Amino acid sequence: MQTAPATTTGTVAQQSNAFPPFDTATFPTQLFWLAITFAVLFVVLWRVAGPRIGGVIGERKAQIADELEAAEKHRKSAEAAEAAHQSALAAARARAKKAADENRRQVTAEIENAKAATEAAAQDAAAKAEARIAAMRQEAAQHVTIAAQDVAAAIVARLIGDTISPQEAEAAVKASGT
Repeated sequence: MQTAPATTTGTVAQQSNAFPPFDTATFPTQLFWLAITFAVLFVVLWRVAGPRIGGVIGERKAQIADELEAAEKHRKSAEAAEAAHQSALAAARARAKKAADENRRQVTAEIENAKAATEAAAQDAAAKAEARIAAMRQEAAQHVTIAAQDVAAAIVARLIGDTISPQEAEAAVKASGT
């Protein structure tokens, strides 16, 4: 096996076998670069990322506040619309009730008018019928009177054998009270 030629004999002797981040000889340089890196990252975060994050958070808070305000406006608008709807519904119910009451009154009035007209027609028909009945009774009474006069004349003619005039027969029937 061949060995690598040693070019620098001093540097090989100074190197140790430890892991470089854990080598105590390199701590000061590591701490120096850690401080510089931390400072650069701190400045970048403080000057660049911090304001951006703060701006985003502020914008988000403003957006949330605006959305809450818009939601409150919409809620109030919805409540007003609901109240208007309820008012319109109540007004429509009142109009419907009024129309139903008016229709009920009209129908009742029409029924009463038809009933009165029917009763008047019935009374008129009854009066006409009574008048016809009275006329028929009077005519029947006249026929009975005429028949009584004829019977009286026939009775006198049979009993006495004498004929009497129609005026005498009428006077005799009236005198008897029929």
